Amino acid sequence: MSLLLESTNVLAAGVPQPVSNAPGELTSKVNTVLGIAAWAGTAAGVLGVLITGTMMAVSLKRGESSEHMSRLGMVLGGCVLVATAGPLVGFVFN
Repeated sequence: MSLLLESTNVLAAGVPQPVSNAPGELTSKVNTVLGIAAWAGTAAGVLGVLITGTMMAVSLKRGESSEHMSRLGMVLGGCVLVATAGPLVGFVFN
């Protein structure tokens, strides 16, 4: 185990750590745009779940069978991706 730890220390020693020197004005504008995009992604996910649920209810009432569960899975997968995008990028770049 100590060999693995030692090799990690040696390999990571040469990795440069860039310094953030973006202007504060730009940083606040980018954060605003990313916040709006995150809000829009969340709203689109909720709307997608509502639409898929409505389509499932209408199909059930008509006696039709459709593959709504796969559509619901895609919508929920998109919701998870939108919800975890910020923390994942923060984890990778910080």
